[in-house]
Amino acid sequence: MFRVIFVMDIFNRNVVLAKGGIRENYRPVSDSSGVCSSPDPVEIVEVLQPLEVYIADLNVLQGGNRDINSEIIRAVSSKAETMLDFGVSSPNDVGKALSIANTAVIGTETGTFAAIRETASLYPGRISVSIDIKHGKVLKQDPGIPSDPFEIVEALDGLPLKDLILLDMDRVGTASGFDPAFLKELALRSKHDVLLGGGVRSMEDLYTLGKIGVKGALVATAVHNGSIPLEWLKSGPEIE
Repeated sequence: MFRVIFVMDIFNRNVVLAKGGIRENYRPVSDSSGVCSSPDPVEIVEVLQPLEVYIADLNVLQGGNRDINSEIIRAVSSKAETMLDFGVSSPNDVGKALSIANTAVIGTETGTFAAIRETASLYPGRISVSIDIKHGKVLKQDPGIPSDPFEIVEALDGLPLKDLILLDMDRVGTASGFDPAFLKELALRSKHDVLLGGGVRSMEDLYTLGKIGVKGALVATAVHNGSIPLEWLKSGPEIE
């Protein structure tokens, strides 16, 4: 089954809507959403009932307190399978993430290859690696992480990861589409499931992704504007 993963960017205990990865411009999701009237993460999950949720803790990602959103994230995790990105850079960070969520996301923007390798062994099947891209370049701190996305995929092939996420920061919240040829090649080279974050516009986009071998998509804007039906958050489309 194709995975439709509902994204919630949480800042100061509220869900905000992302636009192009410019975090300081985020506003409460309830200001513009057609499907939820509250920015409270737990209320949103209770109303929409997604099977899977991806949470980006923006307080932590912007260098703030790791604890401010913890209880809310734990509450969301009790209601949906939850992936958490809160700027993991060490195995200790992964342990903290997995204490409040089901899966820890290690992004190339903040993580190291050594941390990915170590935590994949410590927590097999509970680590997702996000290949973070902005302006066409891989965002990374660690020189040991390849600059080419295809090389990253091949370097990770032997590790017991849950999946890989191609996160295009320029396309987050923009509903601007994606590059099918690039994604098809990435999925072909990877031994892990590949998910797309950023750019999904419609149901048709999800079918296209499934047909080229991508196993799921992270979605928010297309849900809030009604382009993707809420039913697909509960069980994704069957794609042959």
